[in-house]
Amino acid sequence: MYWAEFLTIAVAHLFAVASPGPDFAVVLRQSVLGGSRTGIWTSLGVGSAILLHVAYCLLGVALLLAQSPSLFNTMKLIAAAYLFFLGVQSIRASFGSPQTGASSPEAVILSPRRAFALGFLTNGLNPKATLFFLALFTVVIDPNTPLTIQLFYGFYLALATFIWFAALSIVLGRPRIREFVLRSGAWLERGMGAILIFLALQIALNAS
Repeated sequence: MYWAEFLTIAVAHLFAVASPGPDFAVVLRQSVLGGSRTGIWTSLGVGSAILLHVAYCLLGVALLLAQSPSLFNTMKLIAAAYLFFLGVQSIRASFGSPQTGASSPEAVILSPRRAFALGFLTNGLNPKATLFFLALFTVVIDPNTPLTIQLFYGFYLALATFIWFAALSIVLGRPRIREFVLRSGAWLERGMGAILIFLALQIALNAS
């Protein structure tokens, strides 16, 4: 009975998760600099944050955000500040010494806890994710859909997100690919930093 609804959600999520954004940039950076293990822990954080979005949608908080532009804009600015901080941090690291900078990947490997937190905060604070889930739970998902089915949708979205980014982490974290990308050394850090800052400015300018 709910297969058509589920298929719509799955297809919409596929396009959303595959599009470049903060999640992709952070997972890419951590996979290349820290290897597949770090990338997978970051991916787990991203996937887990999906459950946060699902939870507040089911509780009606997403509707509150949609009806309160000032509250939603505040959330956007917090997200922009966080991404801007990550971008500046990445660029600063690129000017470090050879022993501590981007040319030494081992120096930037995060612990599993920190990698998870990085992924969780990046996705959890992403206003585009908020808008996506708001659209799902107000337009696509019928209000009469049982709570158990809606929870199933949520767990599916979280798992699918994790699998997607974990797969990317495994590919990007392979030694040959890491070696190829890391030949650019500090320029990788600066490039990733510039992308994160650009995304932060884009979010901040759209907060109106």
